[in-house]
Amino acid sequence: MTKIPFDIIGFDLDGTLVDTSGDLTAAVNHVLSSVGRPTLSAETVKQHIGGGAKLMLQQGLEATGGIPDGDFKPLYRQMLAYYEANVSVHSRPFDGAINLLDTLDAMGVRYAVVTNKFESLAVKLLNDLNLAHRMGCILGADTLGKENAKPSGAPIFEMVKRCGGGRAAYIGDSIYDIMAAKNADVPSVAVSFGFLHGPVEDMGADAIIDHFDDLIAVLRNLS
Repeated sequence: MTKIPFDIIGFDLDGTLVDTSGDLTAAVNHVLSSVGRPTLSAETVKQHIGGGAKLMLQQGLEATGGIPDGDFKPLYRQMLAYYEANVSVHSRPFDGAINLLDTLDAMGVRYAVVTNKFESLAVKLLNDLNLAHRMGCILGADTLGKENAKPSGAPIFEMVKRCGGGRAAYIGDSIYDIMAAKNADVPSVAVSFGFLHGPVEDMGADAIIDHFDDLIAVLRNLS
């Protein structure tokens, strides 16, 4: 098997490696229902995913009437508690993801998750999906401090360090992901099947894929 010209592949989690939209939507709607707001569709919530849970809830509240005075922090804690208890009810790897990881294993390529989810929630989700043990590392928005979350390149630098060094590429579905890759000076690949905020072409990634079956060939061409 011809190896790709990268030693480490980093993945965003929500909307890239795993379709978490069902469980994230349920968590947002749990809070909205508790304050008498209308619930949101998964398609609407998808547009708010990518910048972290706090921003997702803020935008959900603003879309349904605004943020209640002085009530955001308890509502945020309520959402996190609900989500932690239901983190993997509906969430599943995207089609082709497991086969891709198997192929990377066969090539001896290391891979990791760099997400703007809290590290503890990312680890719990990946454990529930029997994927955590396969990762070279799992870095969340709070791993290096919130000031070093994506779009900072810091977590990608840290991923390379924890995975033993080498040439890396990063795969994601949001502008935060592509900016983080650029800030870390590594090639980026955007997935068109993710939780997009606009046309995938507008993110400025080095390449775009429509399915994980396409990634190996694309990575070979990014050399």
